[in-house]
Amino acid sequence: MLVVMEDPRWLSPQEQRAWRAHLAAHRLLFYQLDRDLQGSGLSLNDYEILVNLSESPEHRMRMSELADATIQSRSRLSHQISRMEAAGLVVRENCEDDRRGTFAVLTGRGWEIIQKVAPDHVVSVRRHFIDLLTPEQIALLDEIYTPVVNHLQSVRSPR
Repeated sequence: MLVVMEDPRWLSPQEQRAWRAHLAAHRLLFYQLDRDLQGSGLSLNDYEILVNLSESPEHRMRMSELADATIQSRSRLSHQISRMEAAGLVVRENCEDDRRGTFAVLTGRGWEIIQKVAPDHVVSVRRHFIDLLTPEQIALLDEIYTPVVNHLQSVRSPR
């Protein structure tokens, strides 16, 4: 719930620069990582789904859990999974113990693609983010973003 204050605490010039730098860095990094994946035929969203599935037991996740993990609406994820099914990367399977539940399952082709693409993706992440920072800056980012992520996860409403 957004609380509107009568007298907002406007951002200081330094806070404004930091906020805008964060937004620009996030957008530009997402754009570049997505662009670097184009040769593989995957989008960054596709890659994120494949990673989540590849790291899950039996390479499967409930669609609702996958939507939460990738911060997507259920309907958006469903459309994306349909495209990925058409490409042979994933399949849907009904949940045995919950008739309404559906799993997204990584196919053999999806597993081969993630294994092939992951090394190039990590090179891209290093080139455009990690290697531009010192180990101290990486540790500081972890320290900075962990409470922000924890807060946002706690206030996030179910989809």
